[in-house]
Amino acid sequence: MLQSSGAARRGRLSLRSGVVETPLFMPVATRGMVRLLPTQVVAELGYQVLLSNTYHLMLRPGAKVIAEMGGLNAFTGFAGASLTDSGGFQIMSLGATITTEGARFRNVYDGSWVTLTPEEAVSTQEMIGADIAMVLDVCTKLPNDRGVLERNLDLTSVWAERSRSVHNDDTQRLFGIVQGGVDSELRAVSAKAIVGLDFDGYAIGGLAVGESQDSTLDAIRATVSYLPPDRPRYLMGVGDPYLLAHGVALGVDMFDCVAPTRIARHGTALTQQGPLRVKGWGNRGLDEPLDADCNCRVCQSTSRGLLHHLIHVDAQSAGALLSVHNLSFQARLISRLRGAIEDHTIDELVANVDSIWRRSG
Repeated sequence: MLQSSGAARRGRLSLRSGVVETPLFMPVATRGMVRLLPTQVVAELGYQVLLSNTYHLMLRPGAKVIAEMGGLNAFTGFAGASLTDSGGFQIMSLGATITTEGARFRNVYDGSWVTLTPEEAVSTQEMIGADIAMVLDVCTKLPNDRGVLERNLDLTSVWAERSRSVHNDDTQRLFGIVQGGVDSELRAVSAKAIVGLDFDGYAIGGLAVGESQDSTLDAIRATVSYLPPDRPRYLMGVGDPYLLAHGVALGVDMFDCVAPTRIARHGTALTQQGPLRVKGWGNRGLDEPLDADCNCRVCQSTSRGLLHHLIHVDAQSAGALLSVHNLSFQARLISRLRGAIEDHTIDELVANVDSIWRRSG
C-alpha cells in the first residue's frame, strides 16, 4: 500500500502482466471484448485490467483454443492485465442445479448440459491464463432466507478450499470470495473462513443483486474489517458512482461492473450532473456536448443532437459512442478518487458524489 486516507487505500498490485495502480475499475469484456468497443480503445482510456467470464469462454471458443492462441491477453489483444470471473453469477442467473460436487446447467449456446466443479473452474482459468482467477462460489439472489444464505455460504467455503488445494500456477493470483448476503453476522463468518485459506486477494461477492445502496454499504463494512490489510480487496459487480466512491472510502481496491456500457447501449450517459437520457426530446438538435466538464473524444466532437438522432436510427453507433464516454467518466472518477486519497480529501469527494448519485429508498 502506498498511501491511505482513513480507510481508503492507494496502492499497487503486482501481476505477471505488470504492476497496476489501485483503486481500479475493470470494464467487463464477458466474451473477450467490451461490447461495441475495440479493445485498443479501452486501453487508450487508461484501463489496466479487463474482466472476462470463464463460464462463457470455456463454452466458446473453449479454454484450449485460447491457450493455443497464447492465453487470454493475447486472445483479447488487450495491452494490460486480465481477471476472469469463475461463473458463480451465471450459476445463479441461469438457475443451475447446485450440489456439493458442483453446478449443472444448460449451455446458453446449444442447450447441452454442462457441469462445472470448483476444480474445473480453477483448471480452466489456469489454461486460459488470466492474471487473476476467481474461485467458484455460490451467489445468492436477494432478498433471501437466512437459511439459504447460510447453506450457500457454507458451500462457498467448501468450494473455496477445494479450489485452493488444486491451484498450481504460482504466477497467477487466486482470489477467494466472501458471501453472506446483507447479513453482517454471516458476512463475518464467511470472511473468517475464506481468509483462513490464505488467498492472494479477497472479493466481496453476492451484492448488487437487488439490495438497497445502504444495505450494500453495510455488507461491505461488515466484510472489510475481517480482511487482511496486505491483500487486495475486490467488490464484485459494483460500479455505480455512489457505491464506487463509498467502496473506496471503506477500503475497497478493485471494482467491476457492466452497467456503464450496458446503460450506454440503451441511451444513458454518465455526467457530472447525473445520468442523462439521450433519447429525451430535449436533446433533439442540441449543439452541446454530453458533459461540458468532460474532455473525452465524444464530448469534444459529438453533439447531443447527433447522439439523440443516432439512438433513434442507429442504436449501435450511439451505443459505441456513449460507451466511450461512460468509460471515460468512470476512469476520471477513479483518477479523482486516487487523487483524493493522496490529498486526504476523500470525504469531500464522497460528499460531492453523494449529492449527485445517491438514490432515494
